[in-house]
Amino acid sequence: MQKRTVYACLAAGCFTAAAGAVCYLENNALSTTRLTYRSSGLPAAFDGFRIAQVADLHDKCFGAGQSRLLAALRGVRPDCIVMTGDLIDRRRRESGAAWEFVRGAAQIAPLYFVTGNHENWSGKAPAVLRALTQAGVHVLDDRCETIARAGDSIRIAGVSDETCQTAENRQDGRDCLFPTLHELLEGDPRFTILLAHHPERLATYAQAGIPLVFCGHAHGGQFRLPGIGGLYAPGQGVFPKYTAGLHTARSTTMIVSRGLGNSLFPLRLHNPPELVLVTLASGALGDASA
Repeated sequence: MQKRTVYACLAAGCFTAAAGAVCYLENNALSTTRLTYRSSGLPAAFDGFRIAQVADLHDKCFGAGQSRLLAALRGVRPDCIVMTGDLIDRRRRESGAAWEFVRGAAQIAPLYFVTGNHENWSGKAPAVLRALTQAGVHVLDDRCETIARAGDSIRIAGVSDETCQTAENRQDGRDCLFPTLHELLEGDPRFTILLAHHPERLATYAQAGIPLVFCGHAHGGQFRLPGIGGLYAPGQGVFPKYTAGLHTARSTTMIVSRGLGNSLFPLRLHNPPELVLVTLASGALGDASA
């Protein structure tokens, strides 16, 4: 009887240790997703231009001084880094890990940022945006800039987070988002990249005719099951449609990052933290592939 008890305790201990190791790896082992986006509208000078996407960090730490995340970024050799919101987490008083990342990433490539709901919900959004600007980050909330290369140029634009609006206004594009996009993009025919936090607004991005959009927010659906995908995403509910990878509507391609950190729910399953690298290439309009 005592031997059985000992064996049972050993088995339980091994199971607990294995489960703990799997849980740690699921939530801390960085993965890199490499994609190619092809467009006949891309200026020739931007063929091969590399964009790294960092989404939903939520002040998560990847090694001392963000060493693992910064090493992964350096390894993909980006020409620019886009941050699509929720750099900080409203539930955490300190944002030390977030600022360690910003300081380190600014030494790798130009940084472009749009707010997520956690910047807004924290009550610190103005201070965060000031600090980002002081750190040399290009804050693109409802504005756009030009990226020039070898005599050619493209536009990179951003829309600020919309979670301050009512849920009713955020349904089916019936709010100020499309007019904001129209005003931002009107009169400039150049190839445009849009940074936004919410992937559930793909129809609106497509209506505005934006070729390439980067989004986050969905955390990959948190738990991912083979053949099913993510189980839940904010703004989309159960079995959400837009949680990861490539999605197209009209002539618009949207890339959704699974993100890096967690917020209210602290665990991921079959959904490791993700860094995305997109290489731009001349080719068939709107085609994108791994």
